[in-house]
Amino acid sequence: MILSDNTRGAVLMLAAMLAFAFEDLFLKRSAMALPPGQVIVMVGAAGALCFWAIAALQGQPILTRDALRGPALLRSVSEAGATMLYVTALSLIPLTVNAALLQASPLAVTLGAALILKEPVGWRRWSAIGLGFLGVLIILRPGTQGFVPASLLTVLCVLVLVGRDLATRVMPARIGTFQLTTWAYLALVPAGLGLMALGGDGWHSVQADRWGDLIGALVTGLVGYWAVTAAMRLGEVSLVAPFRYSRLVFSALLAALFLGERPDLATWLGAALIIGSGLYALWRETRRRPR
Repeated sequence: MILSDNTRGAVLMLAAMLAFAFEDLFLKRSAMALPPGQVIVMVGAAGALCFWAIAALQGQPILTRDALRGPALLRSVSEAGATMLYVTALSLIPLTVNAALLQASPLAVTLGAALILKEPVGWRRWSAIGLGFLGVLIILRPGTQGFVPASLLTVLCVLVLVGRDLATRVMPARIGTFQLTTWAYLALVPAGLGLMALGGDGWHSVQADRWGDLIGALVTGLVGYWAVTAAMRLGEVSLVAPFRYSRLVFSALLAALFLGERPDLATWLGAALIIGSGLYALWRETRRRPR
């Protein structure tokens, strides 16, 4: 049976989200046993070497001026900042809560595109953005006993990711995908060292059982990145992109199996609002633009 490009794209997107869910699990277990900054340094250095090799095979140079100016620099800095926030949050709050809050990223990007890039956004998508952020508040529960201040780190991560995604939108066409990824991973090394300095953390020896988590985070991150890139190139965005939200389902299952997490009703309600709003905003976007 020959599958259509959209079907293959959807399958690849599901595979990417499963890989990223495993990456989050491995990162969380690593960051609970080692300083989060050290985890970022180790994964960043190893990932940079892998993507640098791929970029070299494709003839994409890494040591160029483009890496240190304009949108490329903003993207790398944003990626580093978001990773610092997210890995730190993973070490402090439940994996499922992190994954649920992360689903607000597409809505935040739509908001940023409207405010910064002046892209037209109608009242329906503004309403979807508002409902999505209401879902974020339901998960956070500010002013109640259930409020966990560390969860704000993931919210800040989502906001920083807006800079990364908007910079990607205005990136010069001459810059290759694997160039961008290599620069982003390289930026994690000084970011992780800076986080260690801020926390007063020294370099810890890595126990044998932790190496499995670190290698697992690296491999699943590489697989996830390849799969999501291939998915978006194969299928139509309107059909493939909604499968991104499967990451929350995969994360919840892994968190229940390996971490014993049991999200409460408020978390699921907030996540449903975020995902529903994101899907509606995406649908309105596809209606607005020609295929």
